[in-house]
Amino acid sequence: MLIREETEKDIAAIHALLDGAFATAPHSQQTEHLIVDALRKSGQLTLSLIAEQDDEIVGCIAFSPVKIDGKSCGWFGLGPVAVTPDRQGMGIGSELIQSGIRHLRADDAHGCVVLGEPDYYGRFGFAPLPDLKLEGVPDEYFMARPLVDEIPAGLVEYDPAFYVKADS
Repeated sequence: MLIREETEKDIAAIHALLDGAFATAPHSQQTEHLIVDALRKSGQLTLSLIAEQDDEIVGCIAFSPVKIDGKSCGWFGLGPVAVTPDRQGMGIGSELIQSGIRHLRADDAHGCVVLGEPDYYGRFGFAPLPDLKLEGVPDEYFMARPLVDEIPAGLVEYDPAFYVKADS
């Protein structure tokens, strides 16, 4: 398996993968493909990695800047991350997350946040931090992974792309 940064020729396949992977996801509004498209269009898709096997894109992950108390401070949001349904449970998502964290660290990011399942993301060093909150989300599902010693406090804001509607 090869993990690499997306290229322009990958965009349609990433869109289709995200659309298919989240089509029946219970905690999704089925807009993940639109979110990544909007992040890319606005220049806020900081890092987009794909997993490729046998010349087929089988997974993808996106990272975009977040603000904390209205300020940019070197923190990023992980998501969405997706793997084709027939390849889930094979470690592809794990490889994408670990590679993404390595890229962020190499680019001097200060930290990363994620909204997701604690048991899954906890394996990658994500944990709820009492001073970082996402409005309307139970604390245990909003987690952070600091990459530097100094951890900001406040309300985290994702890019407006995350609030796109399916009919937009």
